Amino acid sequence: MDSVAIRRLEAADPEMIEEAFRKQGWSKPASQYLRYLAEQEEGARAVLVAEYEGAFAGYATIKWASAYEAFREREIPEVNDFNVLLRYRRLGIGTMLMEEAERLIAERSSLAGLGVGLYADYGAAQVLYARRGYVPDGRGIQWQNRSVEPGASIPIDDDAVLYLIKQLN
Repeated sequence: MDSVAIRRLEAADPEMIEEAFRKQGWSKPASQYLRYLAEQEEGARAVLVAEYEGAFAGYATIKWASAYEAFREREIPEVNDFNVLLRYRRLGIGTMLMEEAERLIAERSSLAGLGVGLYADYGAAQVLYARRGYVPDGRGIQWQNRSVEPGASIPIDDDAVLYLIKQLN
């Protein structure tokens, strides 16, 4: 798609990203992206920014050493914090971000991992990941990166996830 460009996060981006999400009613503080920029400069994270016709449209990050123990032990990089602005969804931008993330991961690992939320707001992501070949890692639901024991009650919030993996190459 000629109207979409994928590039790395730059120093001028954090405030612009915060403003773009604020306009759609989401709180995504610039400080988060400043931290991502520092982690990118340290080599701990790669941050991909998507632009559609020159305007910010979304981003995805890759954590080279996941906070999720099962990925960290197996040195599986994690696609982490992946968002496309609502008005740019269904244009293939998420797919392009995932393709670039997987290409970068494949330079270091034969597996890619990610965690997906369990409630309806994550529905589009759940479908995208399934279509891209991601499957559960077999450890069940996690909450705050810990296994949920049978019978336990947890809040179904952004910390309740199912981790998925995909064989690359």
